[in-house]
Amino acid sequence: MTDLVIRPLATGEEALFESLPDPGLVGFAAFGDTYSGMAAAGEYRPEWTWVALRDGAVVARAAWWAGPKDDKPVALDWFDFTDASAAVQLLRDSPLQAEYSLKLPPGWRDVPAVREQAQARIDAAIAAGMSPLVERFRYRWTPDCGVPARPGRLEFRPEPDDAAILDVFRRIHQGSLDAHVRRTVAASGLDVAAQEELDYLRWLPSPREWWRLAYNPVGELVGLSVPARNYGDPLIGYIGVVPEHRGHGYAYDLLVEATHTLADEGVDRIVAGTDQTNVPMAAHFARVGYPIAQERIDLI
Repeated sequence: MTDLVIRPLATGEEALFESLPDPGLVGFAAFGDTYSGMAAAGEYRPEWTWVALRDGAVVARAAWWAGPKDDKPVALDWFDFTDASAAVQLLRDSPLQAEYSLKLPPGWRDVPAVREQAQARIDAAIAAGMSPLVERFRYRWTPDCGVPARPGRLEFRPEPDDAAILDVFRRIHQGSLDAHVRRTVAASGLDVAAQEELDYLRWLPSPREWWRLAYNPVGELVGLSVPARNYGDPLIGYIGVVPEHRGHGYAYDLLVEATHTLADEGVDRIVAGTDQTNVPMAAHFARVGYPIAQERIDLI
């Protein structure tokens, strides 16, 4: 067996990256995306796209994604191979570090061929030193789904002060069901987790003026609702309820409000996501009319 060559992609080598055979059962290929198309749209950079070659043929490949203004990758979200050991070596040798997000069709465990492809990628990532964190649902709303009437229980107000929003995040993150938040709080504390959330919302290329704090009729803060856009889609950026007002279904009200805001902007789709273990939030998405479009596994 010849030596393995592991290197970043050179400019103009999109065809080389796409030369690896792919049945298109999991990852971006399962949803009709191509690397060349996404790279042309600025989704990937050659220096953050790596291949493993044997005798000049690609046997493993990985692409790390980032926004156009980012100076380091945000996520590893394209990773596949025909040689598992080469794939493990690629991840170990690459200097790039980011969470791995594996996109999967709904009900992927029920289809043996899809389950096999998914498990191979998960196993390779684990062998390279990663650990599974959480499984998530990804939703895609379209106007055909409709928008429920606003319940009318809450008053929504803008809050331009980031310091006030940061304090709201500190409150909401207490007892959060979100796996990423729980991990950050456990490792670094509430302040760091709150700052990460604020930084993420500030990173999104959507109007800050869309953010809304929600209050009940006696003026008590209930939560935060953030409709937004990322670099590809309109999305539900954040929904959160403070601990003292949980258990009353207010996340439904926050989600309906955010959906109305985006629908009023004339969007043709809204994407959103939640942890599968966050059963209450998943139920609210279903009630508002958001169908599950994908599942996802995050490894860190």
